[in-house]
Amino acid sequence: MFERVSSPSSSLTSRRSFLKSSGIAGATIALPAGLASTLMPGLVSAQTQTVIKATHGSGLCNLAFFLAKKRELSKADGVTLDFVVTPTNADIATLFGAGQVDMSVIPYSNFLTLYDAGAPVKIVAGAGVDGCILIAREGIKSAADLKGKTLGTFQADTLEVLPYDYLKKAGLSFKDVKVRYFNTSPEMAQAYNAGAVDAICHIEPYATQCLTARKGSTVLSDGSDIYGKYYSDCVLAVRTPLIEKNPKAVKAVIKAMMVAQSQAEADPEAALKDTVGTYYKTSMEAARLAASKQPIMIDQRKNTQFILDRGQSMKELGYVKKLAPRAAIDWTLLDQVIAENQSLYAGLKLKTTA
Repeated sequence: MFERVSSPSSSLTSRRSFLKSSGIAGATIALPAGLASTLMPGLVSAQTQTVIKATHGSGLCNLAFFLAKKRELSKADGVTLDFVVTPTNADIATLFGAGQVDMSVIPYSNFLTLYDAGAPVKIVAGAGVDGCILIAREGIKSAADLKGKTLGTFQADTLEVLPYDYLKKAGLSFKDVKVRYFNTSPEMAQAYNAGAVDAICHIEPYATQCLTARKGSTVLSDGSDIYGKYYSDCVLAVRTPLIEKNPKAVKAVIKAMMVAQSQAEADPEAALKDTVGTYYKTSMEAARLAASKQPIMIDQRKNTQFILDRGQSMKELGYVKKLAPRAAIDWTLLDQVIAENQSLYAGLKLKTTA
């Protein structure tokens, strides 16, 4: 199990190691055994269908992407999604940044890291909002109570940015806690439930699973107390060559995710039944409780500045050297999908204009 406990002297080294191991700007990466042989270039033509290889995360912020794949919502527009399974969270950004896949639903923080490293990528649409939950064991009720305690999270993730910002708001920093980094969502949830860490910052549905599994757990922050309602978590990012070569295919995926949002808003139970077990390693009960805490929001144009502003925290954490410019986020194709599907867009509950 990948694990690092940060201290004032080792936290920056851990982050540099993460960037180095990700290989996000280089041409060569080390792939898990057996995975390299299955990968093809990210864009493949198969008869009349364009097959787009993609990676994804594990939280409810990926629900629209999962439904688009499960229900083949982009097939009518000539596009098929092909998900490449990644063993760890770090591999999601690694494969995308290195060009092994052309599309990914990733935390905005991973995107900022990739962009800073020189990867030709852009944010083209939203995916999920809210749902980053900072949870602590019994007896920990505030930021001050976290001093000297062990915090579980993922590197270069929105789940690392939130506790960093939470502590910073209280006049504290990561120097005041021990940070333990995990590989996967189920792994981190299991560690917290077993008492191996004092607190975690997790996504849904795993956060709710942890709250119910470990008695006395407290939510220290759900992000809204720091960022406001409907803050960005995951986004749809695409490599620039695909945008330039086949914008219609990218638009097909954006539209499919918008359809998925509409379907999930109309029938959340069916959306969960199609994804729990396959994509979410949790119970239906936990997923139902979590669903409203991390909704789908494809039109996140209102979060443009929020995403860019989080670059400052990423810079302070040592993940990026410079802040991303406005050009890193390109809503052009999203704008076109909205204009071409006005009835669909009008029916969405969550959107920038709502």
